[in-house]
Amino acid sequence: MRLGFFAMPLHPPQRNYTETLNEDREMTLLAEKLGFEEAFFGEHITDAAETITSGLIFIAWLLRETKTIKLGTGTINLPNHHPAMVAAEVAMVDHMAEGRFIFGISPGGLPSDAEVFSNLDADRTEMFVEAIDQVLAIWDGEAPYNIKGKYWNISTASTVVPEIGQGIIAKPYQRPHPPIVVTAVAPFSAGVTAAAVRGWDPISANFLQPQWVASHWPKYVEGCEQGGRMADPVNWRVAKSLFVADDAATAERYGASSDGPYHFYYKSLFTKLMRAGRANLFKTSQNQADDTLDLDTIVDQLVIRGTVDSVVDQLLEFREQVGDFGTLLYAAHDWQDPVLAKRSMELMATEVMPAVNKAIGESKAAQ
Repeated sequence: MRLGFFAMPLHPPQRNYTETLNEDREMTLLAEKLGFEEAFFGEHITDAAETITSGLIFIAWLLRETKTIKLGTGTINLPNHHPAMVAAEVAMVDHMAEGRFIFGISPGGLPSDAEVFSNLDADRTEMFVEAIDQVLAIWDGEAPYNIKGKYWNISTASTVVPEIGQGIIAKPYQRPHPPIVVTAVAPFSAGVTAAAVRGWDPISANFLQPQWVASHWPKYVEGCEQGGRMADPVNWRVAKSLFVADDAATAERYGASSDGPYHFYYKSLFTKLMRAGRANLFKTSQNQADDTLDLDTIVDQLVIRGTVDSVVDQLLEFREQVGDFGTLLYAAHDWQDPVLAKRSMELMATEVMPAVNKAIGESKAAQ
């Protein structure tokens, strides 16, 4: 199992904006130093807590300071962008990254972003599909483009001057395009199947109950079968909220107490998802009533925390619940205490993951 991380990110709104951006940058540099293989960054325009407004810009900031870690958008919310701009900017960043870029896409889930871009009442899934189809058509085609859709029309037919390059959009460094991943949030997500049909791979969200994470694998298998390819667990990424400490008391205090960064994270998400009518993501049964949900219980259920040995055991139990997967994405949380946050990442990379992989290897050898 490989190790990466996923940063929405989410910081207390009262924190200094410059400081939080630098914190997320420092987290990435530390992750590379510790051997994390991938890092994904979310983007939101209208949220004072989720402070990266462009995953692509943030990745571009990091490229010259990193050498090995792959950097991905997690995700570009396609209905909020013009497809021609996405095609051009992704191609540029992919060349800058020279193969270290992963193209994460989604319809977007923040209502205030949808409102500010005037698509709150639109079919954003339909917009998402049209947008990615047009992006891929640009990369697969040649100028002058003549791509028509319900939401966007793309053409340079009246202005193209091929001999000087005018009217031409660049193609990516990776051919035919960078690897495409989609975030999977809904239980039994039909989007996972649709993505797998097209050769894309899923990232299961860290704020889902384990049984809903487990529901993504059969949907992925279904899509791979329809797309004529083998479903390989190595291509499934699963995010998880984790905190590793040198002692159990610190792990419990920082990882679960009401004044800790993990509790803050889930309080923010709980508030947003409840208001959006998506509280089902936190339920252990889809028949559970909304008013029975309790934030402290949700944190207890969804945050794996403890000493090295405890976290190893919990991760192996989690893997038993959801099935085999290829990459564990360590969910980034606010560095309320930078020393503890950095120590957790260090222990995760140097002690937890080697022990987890040793146990997985021994289990497979015994079969």
